[in-house]
Amino acid sequence: MSQSSTNPGEGFHPHLPDRPVTPLRARLHHVRADALDGDTAQSGGMRRFAAVSGRTVGSEKLWMGQTHVSPATSSSDHHHGASETAIYVVSGHPEFVFLDGSGDTPEEVRLRTGPGDYVFVPPYVPHREENPDPDEEAVVVIARSTQEAVVVNLPELYVLPATED
Repeated sequence: MSQSSTNPGEGFHPHLPDRPVTPLRARLHHVRADALDGDTAQSGGMRRFAAVSGRTVGSEKLWMGQTHVSPATSSSDHHHGASETAIYVVSGHPEFVFLDGSGDTPEEVRLRTGPGDYVFVPPYVPHREENPDPDEEAVVVIARSTQEAVVVNLPELYVLPATED
């Protein structure tokens, strides 16, 4: 046996920072489906539930949870601040709406999705989620690059000003 497998505390993780690890961050966390936290930032027409957050498991850089969009419902227009957001469609056929400003005039774009699809929302991009189905709820799993579900509700969609790279 190698030394790292017999005594993993010595030299096994030389890349770890020289700081103590809190007990909450020294173990895995199992968040059961029936234990999701509904006390999160909300937008009209949607229900967000946290699974992984600073409050639920002590995460520092990540938020993950579920969003439910009722049948024939639209969220309010919103963005997620500095957070990058990744969305995985579990069920239903939600649509994600934003304004594309790459042409002469802003144009509304609808991303029509289905189970198994992914959507990426860059920081500060105004958008909304819609569920046009009159009978079926849409459910998505969301991961964000911040530890909490940042939601900034807006009066309307708009195009972000272009920046020079």
